[in-house]
Amino acid sequence: MNEKLPTYGGQAVIEGVMMRGAQGMAIAMRAPNQEIVIETEPLSGIYKSKIIKIPFLRGIVALWDALGLGIRALTLSANVQTGEEEKLEGPQLYLTLGISLSLGIALFFLLPAGIGQLSEHFLSWNAWWSNLLEGIIRLILLIGYIWLIGRVPDVSRVFAYHGAEHKTINAFEDGAELTPQQVSRYPLEHARCGTAFLLTLVVFSIFFFSLFGSLPVGLRLISRVIFIPVLAGIAYEYIRWTANHLSSPLVRLLVKPSLALQRLTTREPSLDMLEVSIAAFQAMRSQEKPVLVTAPAINL
Repeated sequence: MNEKLPTYGGQAVIEGVMMRGAQGMAIAMRAPNQEIVIETEPLSGIYKSKIIKIPFLRGIVALWDALGLGIRALTLSANVQTGEEEKLEGPQLYLTLGISLSLGIALFFLLPAGIGQLSEHFLSWNAWWSNLLEGIIRLILLIGYIWLIGRVPDVSRVFAYHGAEHKTINAFEDGAELTPQQVSRYPLEHARCGTAFLLTLVVFSIFFFSLFGSLPVGLRLISRVIFIPVLAGIAYEYIRWTANHLSSPLVRLLVKPSLALQRLTTREPSLDMLEVSIAAFQAMRSQEKPVLVTAPAINL
């Protein structure tokens, strides 16, 4: 069959998985009583607008909405574990999202930029070398942060659900029967993973900011923030392109670092975790129309 498959995405949550389709998303969670709790929600109208078809811009819009969906899904999964019913939405959701993004930008963009500026000032390095140092530090921070949080037991379980999400989508895209035993045979890695997106964004930033000349410290920090959407749009299109051309040996070589990094953000899931992931996927699929034209998705 030459039918083009829809590009589904998802995210691991606390004791569960969120799956996102073209029409809606579904979250399946293992409750403390061991039952699988499923919540579904339609996607916002942004996914049906013309914006989502514009290259580079669609990546920024979809990523922002995906982050919002992800935070709501994480909150809901935490509530299932505690028995609370509070929902994170509206201004509270966007405040939480804004704070999270601000902390991430400060750690992975402003801190390396500041260190690069200091090297230029105190070590008398030229702008090219200080910008290169900044990018290398950014890459080390990303890998080190992922490695460090992965050593926390609760986060390690989330990473196992991340692996379950990848295996489920890999099995679907291969046309396999979605049973825990069958899905368990598939790889932990996926080309559209959010880990691949982050690595691509950071690597692109090394080359991008290395082209900048010497800047005053204030302008240097501002430039690192205002160009993040540009880098995100480029990284999104690159991930989408590589995912659509994996038959090429060159593309398979290009994605190897991203797939390798996913070994830090995934763990081998148990069969009961795969059962939850499959339940989320099937609940999401039940909201879809028979013929789908989906927005490109990234597994976060």
